[in-house]
Amino acid sequence: MKLTIAHLYPDMLNLYGDGGNIRCLQKRLEWRGIETEVRAFLSGDKIDFEGLDIVLLGGGSDREQRIVCKYLKKEAQSLKDYVERGGVLLAICGGYQLLGNYYRTDRTLIEGLGILDISTEWAPERLTGNIVLKTPLFKNPVVGFENHGGRTFIGNYSPFGKVVRGYGNNETSKGEGILYKNVLGTYLHGPLLPKNPEVCDFLLARALKRKYGKDIALQRLSDRLEHEANCHIARRTRPCAVRQKHLCLV
Repeated sequence: MKLTIAHLYPDMLNLYGDGGNIRCLQKRLEWRGIETEVRAFLSGDKIDFEGLDIVLLGGGSDREQRIVCKYLKKEAQSLKDYVERGGVLLAICGGYQLLGNYYRTDRTLIEGLGILDISTEWAPERLTGNIVLKTPLFKNPVVGFENHGGRTFIGNYSPFGKVVRGYGNNETSKGEGILYKNVLGTYLHGPLLPKNPEVCDFLLARALKRKYGKDIALQRLSDRLEHEANCHIARRTRPCAVRQKHLCLV
């Protein structure tokens, strides 16, 4: 078995170690004896989504988002086709915002790719800090770090998780991120996947099923250190949460 992982524009979109998500995907496959290939597409490169199994679109500043959006506009239909055919896509912060219709900043309107029918509005107070999510998809909490001025509104889409502590998409919805087909959009930096191995394996399992047409059981890994890191953040962010056993299974 083999999965091909694409990192889009790491020269422009790689805030808060988002590239670590690529490394995590790669290592968790290698530890299970599954072959991997990582392809980096830099600014201006032509992207062929055929043959790609997982795509990462990381975070960047407003300036970098505007630049990257110009490149991605040329690839928008191909990316949309990839998404609608069940391609696995992890979009972080700025990459998440770019999937929508627009991001209205304090100075300009950044037109999005229109892959998802969502929108983002800027506000002067940044939403910053450690964040903890609860989702029925995973036994452990999902933890990370958020730092964004944009407030994203996802309409009728399902959020990635419910905010236990932090802000998420905006101050009022109590939801964070978005799940659509095999797309995961989120504001969680840190990077996300090393501290949340269940999320990483969720994406890997989706990619393997899409490519090979059946559920493939992933070999269980120890993940002791990963869960310790997860619980440390959950404990520091909301001490009472980790007293609930389903929120911290170290």
